[in-house]
Amino acid sequence: MGSGGGPRRPALRGPAPGSILPATRLGRDAAAGVRMSYPGYPPTGYPPFPGYPPVGQESSFPPPGQYPYPSGFPPMGGGAYPPAPSGGYPGAGGYPAPGGYPAPGGYPGAPQPGGAPSYPGGQGFGAPPGGAGFSGYPQPPSQSYGGGPAQVPLPGGFPGGPMPSQYPGGQSPYPSQPAAMTQGTQGTIRPAANFDAMRDAEVLRKAMKGFGTDEQAIIDVVANRSNDQRQKIKAAFKTMYGKDLIKDLKSELSGNMEELILALFMPSTYYDAWSLRNAMKGAGTQERVLIEILCTRTNQEIQEIVRCYQSEFGRDLEKDIRSDTSGHFERLLVSMCQGNRDENQNVNHQLAQEDAQRLYQAGEGRLGTDESCFNMILATRSFPQLKATMEAYSRMANRDLLNSVAREFSGNVESGLKTILQCALNRPAFFAERLYYSMKGAGTDDSTLVRIVVTRSEIDLVQIKQMFTHMYQKTLGTMIASDTSGDYRRLLLAIVGQ
Repeated sequence: MGSGGGPRRPALRGPAPGSILPATRLGRDAAAGVRMSYPGYPPTGYPPFPGYPPVGQESSFPPPGQYPYPSGFPPMGGGAYPPAPSGGYPGAGGYPAPGGYPAPGGYPGAPQPGGAPSYPGGQGFGAPPGGAGFSGYPQPPSQSYGGGPAQVPLPGGFPGGPMPSQYPGGQSPYPSQPAAMTQGTQGTIRPAANFDAMRDAEVLRKAMKGFGTDEQAIIDVVANRSNDQRQKIKAAFKTMYGKDLIKDLKSELSGNMEELILALFMPSTYYDAWSLRNAMKGAGTQERVLIEILCTRTNQEIQEIVRCYQSEFGRDLEKDIRSDTSGHFERLLVSMCQGNRDENQNVNHQLAQEDAQRLYQAGEGRLGTDESCFNMILATRSFPQLKATMEAYSRMANRDLLNSVAREFSGNVESGLKTILQCALNRPAFFAERLYYSMKGAGTDDSTLVRIVVTRSEIDLVQIKQMFTHMYQKTLGTMIASDTSGDYRRLLLAIVGQ
């Protein structure tokens, strides 16, 4: 499996002891899900609700009053949150609906640039169009990307807070968010008020002129603007100085700091597409990257990524996946890149029971494993539906579905299936775990650290930080601070928000 992206050089102008070793532990470390006992898991006070808790909270579709919420819903502590959007990520069972990421101005349905495959040197990945928002993404009205805590599932795996208590052994491998934690999901980066693209472009130009580079000035601008605003700064810079901001930044920066800044300036969809391309280019494939992106994004996001991959790199994502992977893992990823998961937020309890039964008979209930049955159910059902299925499975088999997958599968396909289930349960916890393993032990997997911090910074990084503290008894900021150094550390901490 390839290591992080490209050769690791020291961060800006000075060695960065903790930050330049290549990723070694990416593999199954995280996938194998080191079992930890998560505090407060599962809570005792929740009645095992017979059917599956309403989906209301996975999405903003079903009108809130429609489902019988378990009595404790919404959990206390939510006073400040607008009750209306029932707390789900609009759209898919999981992230903010529209291409998930704040619509960057830079990636209108078709790419502006003439294609910029390299780290994108050429055109400055996706020359931003003037307007905001990807042309193609309908932004749901209530979705406030940087703004309020608009919505998103109680990040606890199960509605109404933590998971029901019927997990065998009283403990499930995946933490569910304590009810008192924030209910909406929100990013740590919000669009700056009184934003002036030309003024920012000027600040960046001054920071790079003459001898040396004023990294702090660059950090102050970049960490406090939304992706959409960064696309506008890029456009203003070119208009004002006739130069490409990305090329200028690349010539001033190096190593991890360069990777982080470039990631922040890529439109979100482009960054996902670029990360996938990078994971499959050259010798070896970084399977964890393929899993992390393809198994966690919404349909809308995946379809945008597939289009962007084609238009920017002139390649077919599905073909690349087929030639770089094989077997059941290949089938799972091909299923994922169809972007065709059911996104109806209503849970069908009858179906959840049947699926649980099917999964049991395809795995624990027979000799050998019927992999295609797992693929079919995990690739087509909505996230709330999968959550209901996991619940039904644990009641029926007296075993947690995540554990069964670990017993029946191994390697990449095991990691992929578990990732889907973990996202159905508690997406922020999945990313918290990935961040933890990117820094645990010797060396840092900087590409993963950068990718998760950047891609979640406007979606649910606040919840990821909460889950991180809850799961590892230390804050994400402390771990980043002890694992990185220099300007790279300063910029990461500015994004994570200490």
